[in-house]
Amino acid sequence: MRASRYFIPTLKEAPSEAEAISHIYLVRAGFIRQLAAGLYEYLPLGIRVLKKIENIIRKHMDEAGALEVLLPILTPAELWQETGRWEVYGKELFRVEDRKGRMFALGPTHEETITDLVRKNIRSYKDLPKNFYQIQTKFRDEARPRYGLIRGREFLMKDAYSFDISEEMAIKSYEIMKETYKKIFDELNLDYLMVEADTGAIGGKFSHEFVVKAANGEAHIVYCENCGYAANVEAAKYEFELDKLPPEEEKPLEKVHTPNVSSVEDVAKFLNTDIKKIVKTLIYILSDGTAVAIIIRGDRELNETKLINYFNVLDARLATSEELEKMGIVEGFVGPIGLDIPVYADISVKDLHNFVVGANEKDYHYINVNIPRDFKPTEFVDFSTAKENDPCPKCKSPLKETTGLEVGHIFLLGTKYSKAMKAYFVDKDGKEKPIIMGCYGIGVSRLMAAAVEQNNDENGIIWPDSIAPFKLHILALNTKDKQIVETAEKIYEKAKNIGIEVLYDDRDMSVGAKFKDADLIGIPHRIVVGKGVKKGIVEYQQRKNKNKKEIPIEEIDELLQRLM
Repeated sequence: MRASRYFIPTLKEAPSEAEAISHIYLVRAGFIRQLAAGLYEYLPLGIRVLKKIENIIRKHMDEAGALEVLLPILTPAELWQETGRWEVYGKELFRVEDRKGRMFALGPTHEETITDLVRKNIRSYKDLPKNFYQIQTKFRDEARPRYGLIRGREFLMKDAYSFDISEEMAIKSYEIMKETYKKIFDELNLDYLMVEADTGAIGGKFSHEFVVKAANGEAHIVYCENCGYAANVEAAKYEFELDKLPPEEEKPLEKVHTPNVSSVEDVAKFLNTDIKKIVKTLIYILSDGTAVAIIIRGDRELNETKLINYFNVLDARLATSEELEKMGIVEGFVGPIGLDIPVYADISVKDLHNFVVGANEKDYHYINVNIPRDFKPTEFVDFSTAKENDPCPKCKSPLKETTGLEVGHIFLLGTKYSKAMKAYFVDKDGKEKPIIMGCYGIGVSRLMAAAVEQNNDENGIIWPDSIAPFKLHILALNTKDKQIVETAEKIYEKAKNIGIEVLYDDRDMSVGAKFKDADLIGIPHRIVVGKGVKKGIVEYQQRKNKNKKEIPIEEIDELLQRLM
């Protein structure tokens, strides 16, 4: 492809709204353009990368026995209402009404649609197992679309759904997909972790995320270098048994004056005690309107996802100052003793002795509080957010923490959707049984951003060979020099004829501008045709290491064969 005939609108400056390095470089290098918040146009270079990613995914999904389909983007509200997700999915679900007043959703995912297809067409155990997948545009009305392709309102996704006759068979399908995902991300040359994850709005028995390590990642991961355990902090278990304080003899309960001291750190300093002995009391309002109190050790942070999952509600939030006042609770000095609402204790508080809590009175705290002498929690629950240096739940080694981008997510759904939508099959014993399902997603457009997040330098993108828009970049440095142009043309034709994807920069512009664009675009291999042609030499360079090597023109054929 000749650059003079291509469309590569590079920019010298980063767009003002761009924060993530992938957003900056994909816009500057002419791969994407923003239409509106969370909506992006893919330009010719961007489409080439997307197609490469799609083809890698498609190859491995086909090899795993999955069958490609294409489902409608518009999905009738009735299907979502059957599973209850019309309400559960919340504001992220784009809802549209047709001219007859019938409601539809723009599909953020397609569990309902694929289950409807299967229940209408599969009735016997002889028709199972099946795994259907599609690569298609999805829509989610993100409250804060940001970081370019990392979090958009419209994005390209591969979603797959498995259907089996038993949980044992469903787990086999799940494991096949798990291994397939590893092959996909390995071929994409990504540094990733497979982590235990929360099932979220999709639901199901268990799930795993595939997370690409990246500074701008929204996923917070803890992992163990010793045994390989890894989990999203929303799903990681807190191994409190290894983090307990030594036992103490109970001391008498005492109320102490703590003027203008309310934060955990200030209370610990004022009372000259370990922050682990300060117990926070947090008042949450659940989405069903219920108020609950959660107590947790001062050095721990409450994980709202665990809270929502435990109470099986759509959402939960901290009570406002006005709500606390109506309940007769003094903000900043809240404690569990004497509260009129249910009190749940994080397991970090279990077996804690002589600890400190708010006294529900301004400028006062209780010291030497003990369970169950002074109050009795409704239940002990793991509400803690895992963090670095926590003991690994498997081998007890200290955990490491990192951030990353979720690029794939797999779920063992069980019968959540098949029971709700009556997707049954007749087993060999003649009995009707619900189909066991799994679902498997990959963010195709997000993978393009993830690859850039991990492969860049101060000058631009460094594409891995497997998904680069072109394999080879030929630069003719002076298009007014006949010998340079003729040599570049010959190399270009040879590369094309043996099947190398090549971008030939034949534009009449400065040498500096050509090099800047080449670095920015990030094609992995480069042949520079310049003054050296008079000595029978061209220059070869790999984008990732910048090493330059002079190549005699008579050895070009050999070089091109190596690039193949």
